[in-house]
Amino acid sequence: MDHFVFMALVATLGTWLVTALGAATVVFFKSPDPKALNLMLGFASGVMIAASFWSLLQPAIQRAEAAGGPPPWFVATSGFLLGALFMWASDKAVSFARGNAERAQGRQNERLNRIIMLVLSITLHNIPEGLAVGVAFGALQNTPHTLENLMGAISIAIGIGLQNFPEGAAVSIPLRREGCSRKKSFLLGQASGMVEPVAGVVGALLVVYVEAILPYALAFAAGAMVLVAVHELIPECQQNQRAQPYLATMGIVAGFAVMMLLDVMLG
Repeated sequence: MDHFVFMALVATLGTWLVTALGAATVVFFKSPDPKALNLMLGFASGVMIAASFWSLLQPAIQRAEAAGGPPPWFVATSGFLLGALFMWASDKAVSFARGNAERAQGRQNERLNRIIMLVLSITLHNIPEGLAVGVAFGALQNTPHTLENLMGAISIAIGIGLQNFPEGAAVSIPLRREGCSRKKSFLLGQASGMVEPVAGVVGALLVVYVEAILPYALAFAAGAMVLVAVHELIPECQQNQRAQPYLATMGIVAGFAVMMLLDVMLG
């Protein structure tokens, strides 16, 4: 196995482990501290938004310019929009399946439907996140092996890992409330992140062995990450805005600043 693919596997195993840690909160706590979760979600949002530009979109534009094919603006824009559309379509598919299941089963199996769709929705949305990490590490094969590029890939993995912690809790704790045992709630919660290592290896293999798609893949991952951050993480972390009006916002600013600082310092 190419060592960049192996690095992608290790990184996505790490993001899965953070999901498992988040799911493990159901074993120790009835519910996690909402302030800590909001701060963590905000920080992850800032990291992901910053990483989407410096570690994904900017390299995509540079690679497209060097390749001399389609205009860089077309490559970056089309890849970015495709990534966002993929996440949107994934969300719509889950909502459609949930609606069909509820209509077909009525209220008889409503609890089971909620459990299945909760796990499925988080699992499905983890696929592009794993792809984003895999693409970032696979891209190192065709770029100068500098500390800046390596830290960019690691930052993406850290950002996704941070937001995986509350996601793991977001699966296991509702399952516990639905009547599942703590053990079953944990197992299902951590299982929602197991798709990320698979997607990470696939993403890394694609960009390592099919170099022509690298600029599109980088932009695709950026679009997926921005949609997740803006549509899911930021609204989620702002739920207690009245009680703590700037807590999550400062988390977003801090996450963006940390990612920006790393890129500027290493650049």
